Amino acid sequence: MNERDNLKVGEWVEVRSKDEILKTLDENGRLDGLPFMPEMFEYCGQRFRVYKSAHKTCDTVFPIRGRRMADTVHLETRCDGSAHGGCEAGCLIYWKEAWLKPVEATSPNLVINGVRTKSGCTSQLIDRSVFSAESPSESDPTYSCQATQVPYATTSLSPWNLNQYLQDYRSGNVGLREMVRGFAYIFYSFFAEMRTGIGVGRLLRWCYDKTAVLRRGYAYPRKAGGIPIGVRTPVEDLNLQPGELVRVKSYKEILATCDEATNNRGMRFDAEMVPYCGGTYRVLKRVTKIVNEKTGKLMHMKTPCIILDQVVCKARYSECRLFCPRSIYPYWREVWLERVEQPSRSAAGSRNPAGTEVCRENSSLK
Repeated sequence: MNERDNLKVGEWVEVRSKDEILKTLDENGRLDGLPFMPEMFEYCGQRFRVYKSAHKTCDTVFPIRGRRMADTVHLETRCDGSAHGGCEAGCLIYWKEAWLKPVEATSPNLVINGVRTKSGCTSQLIDRSVFSAESPSESDPTYSCQATQVPYATTSLSPWNLNQYLQDYRSGNVGLREMVRGFAYIFYSFFAEMRTGIGVGRLLRWCYDKTAVLRRGYAYPRKAGGIPIGVRTPVEDLNLQPGELVRVKSYKEILATCDEATNNRGMRFDAEMVPYCGGTYRVLKRVTKIVNEKTGKLMHMKTPCIILDQVVCKARYSECRLFCPRSIYPYWREVWLERVEQPSRSAAGSRNPAGTEVCRENSSLK
Protein backbone atom coordinates (compact mmCIF):
# COMPACT_ATOMS: atom_id res chain seq x y z
CA MET A 1 0.00 0.00 0.00
CA ASN A 2 1.44 3.37 -0.94
CA GLU A 3 1.35 6.30 1.43
CA ARG A 4 -1.72 8.01 -0.01
CA ASP A 5 -3.79 4.86 0.52
CA ASN A 6 -2.96 4.51 4.22
CA LEU A 7 -5.86 4.62 6.65
CA LYS A 8 -6.76 8.05 8.01
CA VAL A 9 -8.00 9.15 11.41
CA GLY A 10 -11.76 8.64 11.71
CA GLU A 11 -12.12 5.96 9.03
CA TRP A 12 -14.05 2.84 9.96
CA VAL A 13 -12.36 -0.55 9.80
CA GLU A 14 -13.17 -4.10 10.75
CA VAL A 15 -10.64 -6.34 12.45
CA ARG A 16 -10.16 -9.44 10.32
CA SER A 17 -11.03 -12.89 11.58
CA LYS A 18 -8.66 -14.97 13.66
CA ASP A 19 -7.90 -17.32 10.76
CA GLU A 20 -7.26 -14.44 8.37
CA ILE A 21 -4.84 -12.76 10.75
CA LEU A 22 -2.94 -15.97 11.52
CA LYS A 23 -2.24 -16.33 7.80
CA THR A 24 -0.41 -12.99 7.78
CA LEU A 25 1.98 -13.94 10.61
CA ASP A 26 5.37 -15.62 10.48
CA GLU A 27 6.48 -18.56 12.62
CA ASN A 28 7.14 -16.15 15.51
CA GLY A 29 3.63 -14.72 15.42
CA ARG A 30 4.79 -11.42 13.95
CA LEU A 31 4.32 -9.25 10.89
CA ASP A 32 7.25 -6.97 10.00
CA GLY A 33 8.63 -7.68 13.46
CA LEU A 34 5.45 -6.57 15.27
CA PRO A 35 3.84 -9.26 17.47
CA PHE A 36 0.15 -10.07 17.31
CA MET A 37 -0.74 -10.61 20.96
CA PRO A 38 -3.34 -12.98 22.48
CA GLU A 39 -5.16 -9.99 23.98
CA MET A 40 -6.00 -8.83 20.46
CA PHE A 41 -8.09 -11.84 19.44
CA GLU A 42 -11.14 -10.55 21.32
CA TYR A 43 -11.40 -7.69 18.83
CA CYS A 44 -11.64 -9.94 15.75
CA GLY A 45 -14.75 -9.21 13.72
CA GLN A 46 -15.42 -5.94 15.52
CA ARG A 47 -15.53 -2.51 13.93
CA PHE A 48 -13.68 0.58 15.12
CA ARG A 49 -12.72 4.03 13.97
CA VAL A 50 -9.05 4.71 13.35
CA TYR A 51 -7.82 6.68 16.37
CA LYS A 52 -4.35 7.60 15.08
CA SER A 53 -1.98 6.71 12.28
CA ALA A 54 1.03 4.91 13.79
CA HIS A 55 3.36 5.89 10.95
CA LYS A 56 5.74 6.85 13.76
CA THR A 57 6.04 5.99 17.43
CA CYS A 58 8.35 6.39 20.41
CA ASP A 59 10.86 3.80 21.53
CA THR A 60 10.91 3.50 25.33
CA VAL A 61 13.13 0.40 25.38
CA PHE A 62 16.37 2.12 24.48
CA PRO A 63 17.03 5.83 25.12
CA ILE A 64 13.74 7.52 24.23
CA ARG A 65 13.62 8.39 20.55
CA GLY A 66 11.26 8.55 17.61
CA ARG A 67 10.90 5.57 15.27
CA ARG A 68 9.23 5.00 11.90
CA MET A 69 6.60 2.25 11.54
CA ALA A 70 5.01 1.16 8.26
CA ASP A 71 1.35 0.42 7.49
CA THR A 72 0.17 0.57 11.10
CA VAL A 73 -2.61 2.37 12.96
CA HIS A 74 -4.02 2.69 16.45
CA LEU A 75 -7.68 1.92 17.04
CA GLU A 76 -9.43 2.80 20.29
CA THR A 77 -8.27 -0.49 21.78
CA ARG A 78 -5.89 -1.02 24.67
CA CYS A 79 -4.14 -4.13 25.95
CA ASP A 80 -5.65 -5.58 29.14
CA GLY A 81 -2.44 -7.47 29.97
CA SER A 82 -4.28 -10.74 30.59
CA ALA A 83 -1.65 -12.79 28.74
CA HIS A 84 1.26 -10.83 30.18
CA GLY A 85 1.02 -11.46 33.90
CA GLY A 86 -1.86 -9.04 34.37
CA CYS A 87 0.17 -5.98 33.29
CA GLU A 88 -1.90 -2.89 34.07
CA ALA A 89 -0.15 -0.36 31.81
CA GLY A 90 -3.08 -0.27 29.37
CA CYS A 91 -0.93 0.29 26.28
CA LEU A 92 -2.60 1.40 23.06
CA ILE A 93 -2.47 -1.54 20.65
CA TYR A 94 -0.69 -1.34 17.28
CA TRP A 95 -2.68 -2.76 14.35
CA LYS A 96 -1.03 -3.59 11.05
CA GLU A 97 -3.29 -2.56 8.18
CA ALA A 98 -3.09 -6.16 6.91
CA TRP A 99 -5.10 -7.15 10.01
CA LEU A 100 -7.89 -4.72 9.14
CA LYS A 101 -10.26 -4.06 6.29
CA PRO A 102 -12.45 -1.09 5.47
CA VAL A 103 -16.02 -1.73 6.53
CA GLU A 104 -17.24 -1.57 2.95
CA ALA A 105 -14.80 -4.33 1.92
CA THR A 106 -16.56 -7.62 1.22
CA SER A 107 -13.77 -9.58 -0.40
CA PRO A 108 -11.93 -12.13 1.80
CA ASN A 109 -8.75 -11.42 -0.18
CA LEU A 110 -5.77 -11.82 2.15
CA VAL A 111 -3.10 -10.39 -0.11
CA ILE A 112 -3.54 -6.93 1.35
CA ASN A 113 -1.01 -4.12 1.68
CA GLY A 114 1.50 -6.29 -0.15
CA VAL A 115 1.39 -8.98 2.58
CA ARG A 116 1.36 -12.53 1.31
CA THR A 117 -0.54 -15.14 3.23
CA LYS A 118 1.42 -17.65 5.29
CA SER A 119 0.54 -20.89 6.99
CA GLY A 120 3.12 -21.28 9.74
CA CYS A 121 1.31 -19.57 12.62
CA THR A 122 -1.34 -20.95 14.99
CA SER A 123 -3.18 -19.60 18.01
CA GLN A 124 -1.08 -21.92 20.20
CA LEU A 125 2.08 -20.29 18.83
CA ILE A 126 0.62 -16.86 19.63
CA ASP A 127 0.02 -17.98 23.21
CA ARG A 128 3.62 -19.17 23.53
CA SER A 129 5.03 -16.03 21.89
CA VAL A 130 4.20 -13.90 24.94
CA PHE A 131 7.32 -15.34 26.56
CA SER A 132 10.69 -14.10 25.35
CA ALA A 133 13.23 -16.63 24.05
CA GLU A 134 15.38 -15.55 27.01
CA SER A 135 12.63 -16.37 29.53
CA PRO A 136 14.26 -18.53 32.25
CA SER A 137 11.09 -20.29 33.46
CA GLU A 138 7.32 -19.99 33.78
CA SER A 139 7.77 -19.06 37.43
CA ASP A 140 10.05 -16.17 36.47
CA PRO A 141 8.92 -15.23 32.96
CA THR A 142 10.40 -12.65 30.65
CA TYR A 143 7.54 -11.30 28.56
CA SER A 144 7.49 -10.21 24.96
CA CYS A 145 4.81 -7.79 23.77
CA GLN A 146 4.36 -5.01 21.25
CA ALA A 147 5.90 -2.47 23.62
CA THR A 148 9.07 -4.52 24.18
CA GLN A 149 9.43 -5.14 20.44
CA VAL A 150 8.97 -1.58 19.16
CA PRO A 151 12.70 -1.15 18.36
CA TYR A 152 12.66 -4.27 16.21
CA ALA A 153 9.43 -3.49 14.35
CA THR A 154 10.52 0.03 13.39
CA THR A 155 13.29 1.92 11.64
CA SER A 156 15.25 5.03 12.55
CA LEU A 157 13.45 8.37 12.33
CA SER A 158 15.27 11.64 12.80
CA PRO A 159 13.35 14.53 14.39
CA TRP A 160 14.67 16.61 11.49
CA ASN A 161 12.82 14.44 8.96
CA LEU A 162 10.14 16.92 7.90
CA ASN A 163 8.10 14.36 5.99
CA GLN A 164 6.89 12.84 9.27
CA TYR A 165 5.14 16.10 10.18
CA LEU A 166 3.48 16.22 6.77
CA GLN A 167 2.20 12.70 7.45
CA ASP A 168 1.03 13.80 10.90
CA TYR A 169 -1.13 16.44 9.24
CA ARG A 170 -2.29 14.41 6.22
CA SER A 171 -3.31 11.41 8.32
CA GLY A 172 -5.38 13.56 10.66
CA ASN A 173 -3.15 12.88 13.68
CA VAL A 174 -2.37 16.55 14.29
CA GLY A 175 -4.30 19.71 13.45
CA LEU A 176 -2.60 22.78 12.01
CA ARG A 177 -2.97 24.85 15.18
CA GLU A 178 -1.56 22.08 17.37
CA MET A 179 1.34 21.66 14.98
CA VAL A 180 2.19 25.36 14.98
CA ARG A 181 2.09 25.48 18.79
CA GLY A 182 4.36 22.42 18.99
CA PHE A 183 6.97 23.89 16.67
CA ALA A 184 6.79 27.25 18.47
CA TYR A 185 7.49 25.57 21.81
CA ILE A 186 10.45 23.58 20.47
CA PHE A 187 11.96 26.73 18.97
CA TYR A 188 11.38 28.74 22.16
CA SER A 189 12.66 26.03 24.49
CA PHE A 190 15.95 25.83 22.57
CA PHE A 191 16.80 29.31 23.82
CA ALA A 192 14.97 28.97 27.14
CA GLU A 193 17.17 26.02 28.10
CA MET A 194 20.38 27.86 27.32
CA ARG A 195 22.77 28.21 30.24
CA THR A 196 24.53 31.54 29.92
CA GLY A 197 26.09 33.91 32.42
CA ILE A 198 23.60 36.67 31.56
CA GLY A 199 20.54 34.56 32.42
CA VAL A 200 18.78 34.63 29.04
CA GLY A 201 17.23 31.22 29.56
CA ARG A 202 15.83 32.11 32.98
CA LEU A 203 14.32 35.31 31.57
CA LEU A 204 12.67 33.43 28.70
CA ARG A 205 11.18 30.84 31.06
CA TRP A 206 9.83 33.67 33.24
CA CYS A 207 8.27 35.33 30.18
CA TYR A 208 6.73 32.01 29.12
CA ASP A 209 4.96 31.72 32.48
CA LYS A 210 3.79 35.32 32.54
CA THR A 211 2.24 35.13 29.07
CA ALA A 212 0.49 31.79 29.66
CA VAL A 213 -2.93 33.41 30.18
CA LEU A 214 -2.61 35.53 27.04
CA ARG A 215 -1.58 32.48 25.01
CA ARG A 216 -4.30 30.32 26.58
CA GLY A 217 -1.46 27.95 27.32
CA TYR A 218 0.39 26.50 30.25
CA ALA A 219 3.38 27.28 32.43
CA TYR A 220 6.85 26.36 31.21
CA PRO A 221 6.73 22.56 31.46
CA ARG A 222 10.34 21.72 32.29
CA LYS A 223 11.11 22.92 35.78
CA ALA A 224 13.11 21.33 38.58
CA GLY A 225 11.47 20.06 41.74
CA GLY A 226 12.14 21.65 45.09
CA ILE A 227 13.70 18.72 46.98
CA PRO A 228 17.44 18.01 46.77
CA ILE A 229 18.34 14.73 45.07
CA GLY A 230 18.89 12.04 47.68
CA VAL A 231 16.38 13.50 50.14
CA ARG A 232 13.29 11.35 50.64
CA THR A 233 10.24 12.70 48.79
CA PRO A 234 6.75 12.74 50.36
CA VAL A 235 4.12 10.03 49.89
CA GLU A 236 0.36 10.05 50.42
CA ASP A 237 -2.06 7.13 50.44
CA LEU A 238 -5.57 8.14 49.32
CA ASN A 239 -6.56 4.56 48.38
CA LEU A 240 -8.17 5.93 45.22
CA GLN A 241 -10.38 3.48 43.33
CA PRO A 242 -11.65 3.34 39.72
CA GLY A 243 -14.53 5.73 39.11
CA GLU A 244 -13.61 8.26 41.79
CA LEU A 245 -13.22 11.91 40.86
CA VAL A 246 -9.89 13.59 41.55
CA ARG A 247 -8.34 16.96 40.97
CA VAL A 248 -4.76 17.13 39.79
CA LYS A 249 -2.89 19.53 42.04
CA SER A 250 -1.30 22.68 40.66
CA TYR A 251 2.06 22.48 38.93
CA LYS A 252 3.62 24.43 41.80
CA GLU A 253 2.21 22.02 44.41
CA ILE A 254 3.45 18.99 42.48
CA LEU A 255 6.96 20.39 42.03
CA ALA A 256 7.12 20.79 45.81
CA THR A 257 6.82 16.99 46.12
CA CYS A 258 9.54 16.21 43.56
CA ASP A 259 13.31 16.27 43.70
CA GLU A 260 15.45 18.36 41.39
CA ALA A 261 15.14 15.69 38.69
CA THR A 262 11.30 15.97 39.01
CA ASN A 263 11.05 12.48 40.55
CA ASN A 264 8.86 11.40 43.45
CA ARG A 265 9.94 8.09 44.94
CA GLY A 266 11.55 7.14 41.64
CA MET A 267 8.60 8.14 39.46
CA ARG A 268 9.06 11.10 37.17
CA PHE A 269 6.61 13.95 36.76
CA ASP A 270 6.96 14.52 33.01
CA ALA A 271 6.49 17.72 31.05
CA GLU A 272 3.65 16.07 29.13
CA MET A 273 1.65 15.93 32.39
CA VAL A 274 1.73 19.69 33.00
CA PRO A 275 -1.35 20.56 30.85
CA TYR A 276 -3.48 18.33 33.09
CA CYS A 277 -2.56 20.20 36.30
CA GLY A 278 -5.62 21.71 37.96
CA GLY A 279 -8.01 19.55 35.94
CA THR A 280 -10.66 17.18 37.30
CA TYR A 281 -10.76 13.60 36.04
CA ARG A 282 -11.99 10.13 36.91
CA VAL A 283 -9.69 7.43 38.16
CA LEU A 284 -9.47 4.75 35.48
CA LYS A 285 -7.19 2.27 37.20
CA ARG A 286 -5.05 1.69 40.26
CA VAL A 287 -1.75 0.30 38.95
CA THR A 288 0.28 -2.17 40.97
CA LYS A 289 2.17 -4.10 38.27
CA ILE A 290 3.49 -3.45 34.78
CA VAL A 291 5.80 -5.15 32.30
CA ASN A 292 9.13 -3.34 32.21
CA GLU A 293 9.59 -2.58 28.52
CA LYS A 294 13.37 -2.65 28.80
CA THR A 295 13.66 -6.05 30.51
CA GLY A 296 10.35 -7.81 29.84
CA LYS A 297 10.03 -8.52 33.56
CA LEU A 298 6.81 -7.97 35.49
CA MET A 299 7.41 -5.20 38.03
CA HIS A 300 5.39 -4.93 41.24
CA MET A 301 5.16 -1.37 42.47
CA LYS A 302 6.00 -0.70 46.10
CA THR A 303 3.72 2.33 46.00
CA PRO A 304 0.70 1.98 43.65
CA CYS A 305 0.11 4.73 41.13
CA ILE A 306 -2.98 5.99 39.35
CA ILE A 307 -4.10 6.15 35.71
CA LEU A 308 -6.70 8.80 34.90
CA ASP A 309 -9.42 8.41 32.27
CA GLN A 310 -8.76 10.28 29.00
CA VAL A 311 -5.42 11.56 30.32
CA VAL A 312 -2.68 10.55 27.86
CA CYS A 313 0.71 11.74 26.68
CA LYS A 314 0.30 13.95 23.60
CA ALA A 315 4.02 14.42 22.96
CA ARG A 316 3.70 18.17 22.60
CA TYR A 317 6.92 19.04 24.45
CA SER A 318 9.28 16.24 23.33
CA GLU A 319 11.57 17.37 20.53
CA CYS A 320 12.88 13.86 19.79
CA ARG A 321 9.37 12.41 19.41
CA LEU A 322 7.14 15.41 18.75
CA PHE A 323 3.48 14.46 18.09
CA CYS A 324 4.05 10.76 18.82
CA PRO A 325 0.58 9.15 18.52
CA ARG A 326 1.20 6.36 21.05
CA SER A 327 -0.96 8.05 23.72
CA ILE A 328 0.70 6.39 26.71
CA TYR A 329 -1.08 6.74 30.04
CA PRO A 330 1.01 8.82 32.47
CA TYR A 331 1.34 7.42 35.99
CA TRP A 332 0.23 9.69 38.82
CA ARG A 333 1.40 9.52 42.42
CA GLU A 334 -1.49 9.95 44.85
CA VAL A 335 0.39 12.83 46.48
CA TRP A 336 -0.15 14.71 43.18
CA LEU A 337 -3.93 14.25 43.38
CA GLU A 338 -6.76 15.17 45.71
CA ARG A 339 -10.13 13.51 46.02
CA VAL A 340 -13.15 15.49 44.77
CA GLU A 341 -16.55 15.08 46.37
CA GLN A 342 -18.80 13.03 44.12
CA PRO A 343 -21.85 14.94 42.83
CA SER A 344 -25.21 13.57 43.84
CA ARG A 345 -26.76 11.16 41.37
CA SER A 346 -29.70 13.47 40.67
CA ALA A 347 -27.46 16.51 40.13
CA ALA A 348 -25.11 14.57 37.88
CA GLY A 349 -28.05 13.31 35.83
CA SER A 350 -29.44 16.81 35.32
CA ARG A 351 -26.11 18.15 34.05
CA ASN A 352 -25.05 15.18 31.97
CA PRO A 353 -27.62 12.64 30.76
CA ALA A 354 -24.86 10.20 29.85
CA GLY A 355 -23.81 10.09 33.50
CA THR A 356 -20.15 10.75 32.74
CA GLU A 357 -17.89 13.48 33.99
CA VAL A 358 -16.46 15.87 31.44
CA CYS A 359 -12.70 16.19 31.90
CA ARG A 360 -11.53 19.77 32.38
CA GLU A 361 -8.13 21.37 31.91
CA ASN A 362 -7.12 24.74 33.28
CA SER A 363 -6.43 27.31 30.62
CA SER A 364 -3.52 28.69 32.63
CA LEU A 365 -1.15 27.67 35.36
CA LYS A 366 0.76 29.71 37.86
